Amino acid sequence: MDPSGSDNRLAALERRLAHLESLLTNMNQLLERSQAGLESAREGIKSWVTDYVSLRLQQLVPETCEHLPERVTSEGLVLPGTTIRCTDDVVHRLSRIPIPFVRQMVAQKVADAAKAEGVALVDVPFFERAATF
Repeated sequence: MDPSGSDNRLAALERRLAHLESLLTNMNQLLERSQAGLESAREGIKSWVTDYVSLRLQQLVPETCEHLPERVTSEGLVLPGTTIRCTDDVVHRLSRIPIPFVRQMVAQKVADAAKAEGVALVDVPFFERAATF
């Protein structure tokens, strides 16, 4: 075996290994940067979704939502979907809830509380206490 040939082959192998090591280092750095970019993209998407949902909810204003018609009996106004009497202020506050199914849930909760406590006429203080979930 020729010692100079072995030295040349060994030097070539060391250059290739050094080149491979530099490629692996560069790939590792790229992967670390892409992880940071991925986390940044994830946070950006979360922020966008939050802003979008907030904007859509702000667009739900009482003037554009369908409200249940006010039911009036001989005794006065009643909570929508119930037979419980209430004041004009209570109907107004209830009508300001923009989402129809939530409005109905609140009216039902107040009506159940009024029945349980034997309240004949729901006023604003009772409404505020009973409508709290």
